[in-house]
Amino acid sequence: MPTYKRFEDLPVWQEAIRLAELAEDFLEAAEKRITWSKRDQLDRASLSVSNNIAEGFERGTTNELLAFLYIARGSAGEVRSMGRFFERRPRLRDFRSQISNMIATAESCSRQIRAWADSLQNSDIAGTRHLNDRTRASYDKRKRAGDAKAYMRKLLEEHLPADHPLHPKNRPASGGGI
Repeated sequence: MPTYKRFEDLPVWQEAIRLAELAEDFLEAAEKRITWSKRDQLDRASLSVSNNIAEGFERGTTNELLAFLYIARGSAGEVRSMGRFFERRPRLRDFRSQISNMIATAESCSRQIRAWADSLQNSDIAGTRHLNDRTRASYDKRKRAGDAKAYMRKLLEEHLPADHPLHPKNRPASGGGI
């Protein structure tokens, strides 16, 4: 899994910027057919997706990143909802293709954000703000220890008879031993 140093390199941020561009293009083309307040709302919601991804990324903690990702996902939903409203309007019939592309891109952003948030929720890293030489060494040590335990367990299973008292199948489930 790649590690990104800049939010601009994140595929989800790039998709979110594309969403803002699609919304802007639609708003410019349909300007006279949409009220100012709806144009303003769509404009702000579409740009909010990429802005919240960027802000969360720059904050430096996993908890803050998650909070901003959920805000970004909410904004993607808002764009999608507005798109669904616009596609129902007879006076916007000529823009259905643009609206459809905008909705599909908002859905793509939402799916990517959700997948990223799910992976972050299952991570034991608190974020870059909390990383230093000591915490990196501790994380690496825990990872190596887990790998070594799994390796030893595999060796025992392969080489000890199943009825041997040290065979992993004969140990109590308390997690003790190797």
